[in-house]
Amino acid sequence: MDMRLIYKMLNKRGVSGVIVTIILVAIVMIAAVIVWGVINNLIKGQAGEIESCFGNFGKISINNQYTCYNTTDNLFQFSLKIGDIDVEKVIVSVSGGGTTKSFEITNTEQTISNLANYGSSGFGTDLIKLPGKNSGLTYLSNDAMFATKPDSIQISPVINGKQCEVSDSLSDISDC
Repeated sequence: MDMRLIYKMLNKRGVSGVIVTIILVAIVMIAAVIVWGVINNLIKGQAGEIESCFGNFGKISINNQYTCYNTTDNLFQFSLKIGDIDVEKVIVSVSGGGTTKSFEITNTEQTISNLANYGSSGFGTDLIKLPGKNSGLTYLSNDAMFATKPDSIQISPVINGKQCEVSDSLSDISDC
């Protein structure tokens, strides 16, 4: 009888070892699914932010041909080109004489002080907006900072609510 009792105990331990192994495997799998879910959500959130600016280099640019400084009238003229991309706004930063002036040009028409559409003299009264897809517009500024030729201009697009890095810049501004 002692052999039968020992045999039954060994069989119970064998079954219990299999059950413990199955439970451990299940716990590890559940933990892996939870960790993967958390990491996957973090990666998707950051990838979405990066995606909005990724691959847009050269699609929002300064048109060098129409960007210049008029020394006679102290007017700075700059031209923006937008390719096949949806842009909410562009931040234009012009530096010169140790200061920087920024303009925020959006898709919605708005008046911007010291800024006018090319061919107009309505500084601060013109309705200014970004060019549409695959087009360009030229703007004039008579800001007091432009009593001398600016040193540089750079543009940063805002796409899907995120301001991207500088997409284009120009440091050699010619005379008109």
